[in-house]
Amino acid sequence: MIRGCRERCYEVTMPARHQLFIGGDWVAPAGAEMIEVISPHTEQPISAVPAASPADVDRAVAAARAAFDHGPWPCLDPSERIAVVRRLAARYETRREEIAELITAEMGAPITFSRSAQARLPGALISAFADLATEHPWDETRPGLLGADVTVRREPVGVVAAIVPWNMPMFTTVVKLIPALLAGCTVVLKPAPETPLDAYILAELLTELELPPGVVSILPGDRETGSYLVAHPGVDKVSFTGSTAAGRQVAAACGAALRKVSLELGGKSAAVVLDDADPEAVAAGIAVAGLMNGGQACVAQTRILLPRNRFHEFVDALADMVDSLVVGDPGNPATQVGPMVAERQQRRVREYIDKGRHEGARLVAGGSDLPSGIDRGWYVRPTLFADVDNSMCIAQEEIFGPVLCAIPYRDDDEAIELANASDYGLSGSIWTPDIDRATAVSHRIRSGTLGINQPYSMDPAAPFGGVKASGIGREFGREGLDSFIETKSISTAPSL
Repeated sequence: MIRGCRERCYEVTMPARHQLFIGGDWVAPAGAEMIEVISPHTEQPISAVPAASPADVDRAVAAARAAFDHGPWPCLDPSERIAVVRRLAARYETRREEIAELITAEMGAPITFSRSAQARLPGALISAFADLATEHPWDETRPGLLGADVTVRREPVGVVAAIVPWNMPMFTTVVKLIPALLAGCTVVLKPAPETPLDAYILAELLTELELPPGVVSILPGDRETGSYLVAHPGVDKVSFTGSTAAGRQVAAACGAALRKVSLELGGKSAAVVLDDADPEAVAAGIAVAGLMNGGQACVAQTRILLPRNRFHEFVDALADMVDSLVVGDPGNPATQVGPMVAERQQRRVREYIDKGRHEGARLVAGGSDLPSGIDRGWYVRPTLFADVDNSMCIAQEEIFGPVLCAIPYRDDDEAIELANASDYGLSGSIWTPDIDRATAVSHRIRSGTLGINQPYSMDPAAPFGGVKASGIGREFGREGLDSFIETKSISTAPSL
């Protein structure tokens, strides 16, 4: 039941679910353990779902294995799979508002962000991926250099384990599930335990498509469930989005099995503000680039590199922006920053704020105390530190919360050096009216994605991913589709 209020949150409560979606059917779980879903705003339960056990993972992988090895899905012409995905895109739109409200209830994203990004973007991506698949060269003939022509055939990689995080649950699900399906793979999806409810809506939509048995399973579970799935001998490819620490464990397990893996991991991205930029425009951009989703985004640009000769001017503009943000009930359309997803995340972010003060950074706005007028929920005040040294923990470690670090630099060379002085390399931006200068700077920054005068915009046509500790492989674009594909070369000699 969803009740809309003018001033208070959409209070979402759902009856507990007691079945798992395995191989296209709703089945009873093997165990009795349940996952309780807690509202970050009210700190009260909103629903519960079964926790998948190893036996449930075995069933799901077996169904996916049978569907891939013996079923029709991987053998269909790509145009037939594209048609199925287009039907899903149309059905998705009928549930979009419900998905937005549910994600706001599950993980605390402001309802305006849920409507504009959390729920809207997945629907757009489903259609965009279908368009990409329409133009994809599934089979091509190349002139052989030794005489005979060579046919290059693109075939599905097999059974895919897709593990998604809680911060953008439907978005990251679609980024993995849809390209895998278009390629002809079968998929076992594990949503995060904090946000399993929107995945149940997706399962309901999938049942309307009448997919062949075994093509998709959805198994809510914790880290142990994910570890069991990643190491399962029936899995051919793992696609994981999450923390760098967890990604290293996934990579180790896949390496031991020589299993294909793609990893979209953490970030500590830099916004490089050049000395000819406008402070107000930069502050407005950083409100999105650094603080979207309460800073709970891998692409969040929380290191703000500012020219020393205009440092205070930019810091003042950033401070005004941070102080103006509306923090509170995520169901209120006026809210810009909602709660952290869980109490542990609230505690982690507040500890980093205290650490920044102890390291000697200057607290300009915010702090580790609760926002004014809030006495419940897992909230953190948006915070800005100035005079941050790039070697400080708050500048090097991913906080995953609304904490910005303003770091001074002397010239463009030092700005680039500071931007690259990080274990991560996922996103970033350059702010200046001089596009040629920005382009030159962008070529010297080690990052998988960059925006100029904007946060990096995840365009479905462009590959997305990181370097260094930010991951392996690419999502989106032709490259994202190729990550679920094996290439086969066939050369043919004249008949004997």
